[in-house]
Amino acid sequence: MPVELLVIPCLTDNYAYVLHDAATDTTTVIDVPEAGPVLSALIERGWKATYILITHHHGDHIDGVPMLEAATGARVIGAAADAHRLPLLSHETHPGEILPIGMEQVEVLDASGHTLGHVTYHFPEAGLLFSGDSLMSWGCGRLFEGSPAQMFATLSRFAELPDTTLVCSGHEYTEANGRFALSLEPDNPALLKRMDEVRAMRAAGRPTVPVALSVEKATNPFLRGSDPGLRAALDLPPSASALDTFTEARRRKDNF
Repeated sequence: MPVELLVIPCLTDNYAYVLHDAATDTTTVIDVPEAGPVLSALIERGWKATYILITHHHGDHIDGVPMLEAATGARVIGAAADAHRLPLLSHETHPGEILPIGMEQVEVLDASGHTLGHVTYHFPEAGLLFSGDSLMSWGCGRLFEGSPAQMFATLSRFAELPDTTLVCSGHEYTEANGRFALSLEPDNPALLKRMDEVRAMRAAGRPTVPVALSVEKATNPFLRGSDPGLRAALDLPPSASALDTFTEARRRKDNF
């Protein structure tokens, strides 16, 4: 399906995403850390925001929503569970709901862990997952409200999506996340290769997102709970469960 994706840097290290469906002239913005850069991108291309999708309530994902809504008249969609701490919603959504947006049937997925009420948006035809601060490029979000079991369930849900899915996460944290991954497995050739690629992208001023889910499944310690090599690197017994492995990796990342 012919869609165009813009990755828009905001604030210090945030990203907003703009997805334009030319066939229906539908423009969807996912998270708005600040309105200015998003509005500039829309004006430059002659697009008008149709929808604003919110992943979670943190200010660095929603502070620009009111201004963008006022400027464009876009419908604002976010989780019903978070409605009390989000900008005024045009539609309160729930995990499991299918949202007809342009030519897509967008899947709303539960993404509890970083916060309670966090949702993500999967565009199956375009092969895009807007993951907010749940699954991050080479990492996962800190557990501010949810439990390790909740985040593990969230990431396991994402791992079942097609490997070609492009993960669009909310921050430019890839290199920092990679340093943690390499602290666990400094001689892992897949990790070393990815770090070389990430550093080259950043040196060229390019964002490291979106990233293929297949890359995350091969290199992200939070998606490799069944990997015996990672279990050993974490000093866990061979009998440790994938949840045990995730929990220990998250504990170490919190103290990294």
